[in-house]
Amino acid sequence: MQDLPLSLQHLIEQLARLPGIGSKTAQKMAYNLVEMSEREAVDIARAIVEMKKKLHLCSQCHYLTEEELCKFCSNARRNPKIICVVDTPRDLLAIERTREYRGLYHVLHGRISPLDGVRPQDLFIDSLVKRVEEGEVEEIILANSPTLEGEATAVYLSKLLQGKGPRITRIAHGVPVGGDLEFSDEITLLKAIEGRHTY
Repeated sequence: MQDLPLSLQHLIEQLARLPGIGSKTAQKMAYNLVEMSEREAVDIARAIVEMKKKLHLCSQCHYLTEEELCKFCSNARRNPKIICVVDTPRDLLAIERTREYRGLYHVLHGRISPLDGVRPQDLFIDSLVKRVEEGEVEEIILANSPTLEGEATAVYLSKLLQGKGPRITRIAHGVPVGGDLEFSDEITLLKAIEGRHTY
């Protein structure tokens, strides 16, 4: 990369800081930006700056918004008695794509992971407890990812919220539709058997 002009080298370094973007992908993105017109490149830069200025976390559920409350928390048609707890904003959007869930959300912005230095106090757990204690919540759905860290977070939350009023449930995990059993790992199959229901 030493043969590159400094400005291009700096752009590649900055793009490579994004999660999931390696140096080759960063170079490809940088060259695409070089080939754009100056106006197109400036539009992208402005969009990034505008997003950073306007976007913040919802004061209630910690999803992304430009207002005080996000579009879910401010929607009077959503059921405030059910809160679905997710790890990230992307997880929230995945649940919304089902078009079936009509309750509210709580975004933790991560998972408990001692190896990565992520402790319970690093996540939005205190505000979840506060919502449960101050509201009329009837059910907490733990929709944490089915990873070791996600499971640890779900167990921690279930113990923390036990006896505070609402029913604590966990989303079922198992074999994906269209998947073959022979290609499923042991943990996925175990979760599928544990989450079985009457047919």
